[in-house]
Amino acid sequence: MKSAKVSEEFAAKFVAEKETPYTRWVRDEGLEIISSFYVPDLHAVELKPWARRGGRAVFLNHDASRTSNDCYVCEIPAGKSLAPQRQLYEEMIYVLDGRGSTAVWNKAGKRISFEWKAGAIFAVPLNAWHQHFNGSGRDPARYVAVTNAPVIINAFGDLDFVFNTDHDFKERFDGEPEYFANKGEQKGLLLDTNFVADAVNLPLFAAKERGAGGGHTRFSMAKGSMNSHISQFPVGTYKKAHAHGPGAHVIVLSGEGFSLMWPEGEEPKRYDWREGAMIVPPNLWFHQHFNTGTTPARYLAFKAEGVAIRNAQGVPKAWISRRLGGDQIDYADERLEIRAWFSEALAKHGLKPNMEQAYEAEGKQGQTTF
Repeated sequence: MKSAKVSEEFAAKFVAEKETPYTRWVRDEGLEIISSFYVPDLHAVELKPWARRGGRAVFLNHDASRTSNDCYVCEIPAGKSLAPQRQLYEEMIYVLDGRGSTAVWNKAGKRISFEWKAGAIFAVPLNAWHQHFNGSGRDPARYVAVTNAPVIINAFGDLDFVFNTDHDFKERFDGEPEYFANKGEQKGLLLDTNFVADAVNLPLFAAKERGAGGGHTRFSMAKGSMNSHISQFPVGTYKKAHAHGPGAHVIVLSGEGFSLMWPEGEEPKRYDWREGAMIVPPNLWFHQHFNTGTTPARYLAFKAEGVAIRNAQGVPKAWISRRLGGDQIDYADERLEIRAWFSEALAKHGLKPNMEQAYEAEGKQGQTTF
């Protein structure tokens, strides 16, 4: 893969623009930063003490995180809790390990709490006080979170304002008793909810536009501008390749397989995954997910709205064929090697592709398009 590296003389012309208020804040938090678009196992990634929260954590910054969104993994010690916090940036959370509870309250004194365990998804309401508690006295609890802190911290450049603004956004959260109830209103593919108790087994809706009989559900949580979705695809199938903006954090919930990622015009690189892995496609790189295991494969994607480059109708271009001006490669237009790579990976489990119907729908012959 080309690194886009230039001479030191050229780079020196932009040195004053390299750091931002956000990158300085991350450095001052004293945590490690993993600059990566592939993490094999979020359960095992190494953490360091985080004084602000009273737990242990690590930042996982993607290629454009300094200006879009970021990610961190945090662990709550056994029998302990994290420090209370509020912030002017949004945050979405997926529980990786353990069980516990979270309390949320505002300055008006309206307070609610809810319990969670591994597999739960929820979002922190904007600027609401919140505190996470580990429900086990023996084992730590661990979660992964995606936030839009880079945008907010860069915009204001004042950490006291970001973390200590005394204002209730009542339209976002006003102590509603069922705010974190495990329910919501379905609007097309969108489930309007603030809490999903079990993302691994949540029923999904058909999404044939993604190819090969997959299921899909999108979320709008805590009335935020960030968004998320869950996708699943059957045994012996794979998704269509597509590209979009930066910062989609793809967390594998179940299954086994691999992803291909590549910038247009270059060769794809393969990343193997199973439950607990995370893939973060760089800005406008094509990427494609393949189920090579013996069970359906399911993943969760946390992302900022800027990832979804949309057409005039509001449809993400990553869902629209390149033949129509979108950013998704039809099966009929993919290079032939992809089908051979997929067959070889399935054969290791004694399986064969289940793609004939999907191929027939578009024309069976593939061709080189990148």
